[in-house]
Amino acid sequence: MRAGEGRAGLGVLALGALGVVFGDIGTSPLYALQAAFSPENRLPVSQANVLGILSLFFWSLILVVTVKYVLFVMRADNDGEGGVMALMALAVRRARRRERALALLLGLVGVALFYGDGVITPAISVLSAIEGLHVAAPSIQRFVVPLTLVVLTFLFSFQHKGTGRIGSAFGPVMLVWFVTIGALGTKGIAQNPSVLRATDPLRAVSYVGRQPWIAFVSLGAVVLCITGVEALYADMGHFGRIPIATAWLAVVLPSLTLCYFGQGALILQDPRVASNPFFHLASHSLTISLVVLATTATVIASQAVISGAFSLTQQAIQLGYLPRLGIRHTSEQIRGQIYLPAVNWLLYVAIVGVVLGFGSSASLAAAYGIAVTGTMATTSVLLYIVTRRLWRWTTWLAALVIAPLLAIDLTFFASNLLKIHHGGWFPLLLGGALFVLMRTWDRGREAVTRKRVAEEGPLREFIARLGDHTPPLQTVPGTAVYLTSNTDTTPLALRINVEHNHIRHEQIVIFHALVLDVPHVKSEERVDVDNLGDPADRVVLVVARFGYRDRPDVPAALRLAAEHTPELENIDDATYFLSRVVIRPTRRGGMAMWRKRLFSALARNASSPAEYFRLPADRVVALGAQILI
Repeated sequence: MRAGEGRAGLGVLALGALGVVFGDIGTSPLYALQAAFSPENRLPVSQANVLGILSLFFWSLILVVTVKYVLFVMRADNDGEGGVMALMALAVRRARRRERALALLLGLVGVALFYGDGVITPAISVLSAIEGLHVAAPSIQRFVVPLTLVVLTFLFSFQHKGTGRIGSAFGPVMLVWFVTIGALGTKGIAQNPSVLRATDPLRAVSYVGRQPWIAFVSLGAVVLCITGVEALYADMGHFGRIPIATAWLAVVLPSLTLCYFGQGALILQDPRVASNPFFHLASHSLTISLVVLATTATVIASQAVISGAFSLTQQAIQLGYLPRLGIRHTSEQIRGQIYLPAVNWLLYVAIVGVVLGFGSSASLAAAYGIAVTGTMATTSVLLYIVTRRLWRWTTWLAALVIAPLLAIDLTFFASNLLKIHHGGWFPLLLGGALFVLMRTWDRGREAVTRKRVAEEGPLREFIARLGDHTPPLQTVPGTAVYLTSNTDTTPLALRINVEHNHIRHEQIVIFHALVLDVPHVKSEERVDVDNLGDPADRVVLVVARFGYRDRPDVPAALRLAAEHTPELENIDDATYFLSRVVIRPTRRGGMAMWRKRLFSALARNASSPAEYFRLPADRVVALGAQILI
């Protein structure tokens, strides 16, 4: 959709970016400043402390979001796409061997931490919005968690319908949200304009210098103002860098700054409101309306995180780091709009557990930030590799730019490590489990591939012997398509048909789906066709290229190949043969036994290749073999 930037107009795309990109960071004022002055941080309310915290908030937004992401990270686009997977693909493209291994490792770490962040974001956002009811009517505090669960259940129950119908309203709603919080902040600032002095970076320096340890601890709350920053980069492919940057500089940054400064002014006027300064900005009569608007904004923010999890999972599957999962496309017009039932409900269960386990946004704020800052640090290291190998920067220039940004990330990360015993262990545990799962799948897939290569044997030698096979093969009318993961070896299903069933089809098509490290592949670059052996044998190899955000469609790719290859006939009536592999873990070398069993379980529960490759269900035959690992 980035290509539509000129057609749709900068304003329309910037408005769309408000609804999709900035939901998470845009709802941070609901809980960020109150977390800084929470009892756990033991930070007394004073003018120096309030101005110091506000200055840290302001300069974090400037340095991390504006300088790092808008000016640098978003320039590292992979064919217009962004996100940690896209950056990893860029980094490994021209990286040296050790750098490539590091980039792959960091990419998986970033993906795993994204899921840890994705579980907490909807929980803390919706909880903090509904907690505004407590300001209007303290007696209904006990209904906050049940109402939060109702909202989240409603949200996840409708994921299968897609967001196409309501997505067009996200931008205008979020524009109303940003205008509202900016106006509320302006009202607060008017009561105490001295808070504007927090724009001076010396206020932050003075705050850190007076009480370095307390300032270090408070960074765990300061980082909450930049949660969701990765969305600027991850959703770049939908809107483009310029519209996202425009929306940030023209709307989001001013609104957030005004809102935080307005809350700070209110806290200076009445320190008692530090427990929930956001909702105290509005007059009592408008609290309920503000709760409704805030809840709507947090639902939109949650939707962006959920959609991001779907998209990132699809990319990880395409690149071979997760097993195939059922993917449903909820829109024929919007290519990236997908629904993954397994991811949806696993995410829902985890989020419900978080809401019930923590019970309040204040408790969740104490656990929030580790995954965010970890992802930010991995992005900085990957960006360094890209600047050196892809952009050809000198070592000193790359270090001059990246080192300060990485230092900020690591300082935030170190501060957030103090939250581990307050619940920060949860996103780390979840991210660690997902990292182990992805590494296990990757290593197990490599082990199975090595075994398959040994058992399948060279493809061209096998094809050359078909005419001399003993006993002679019976030729069956029609076309057989054999899917293979390796263009140099013989598909097991073809070997079984020839050596055990003693048959071959009139036309044999060996099909290989190749996923590239680019998001999309143009149709004119999609397929290559190669005759294997004598053309009279009618055995061809079709290699189809897909991007990691494309949906592999084998019949469509074959029809595209047939348009330019007269040898391919009767493709629409072809029979598809799949090589079904049964994996048996053994105690031989390689991975630990528990990881082999985990890989075997993942392989058994992966979705059907027929569904994944969009094969016609009534023309698919699976022939099996056993692989020992």
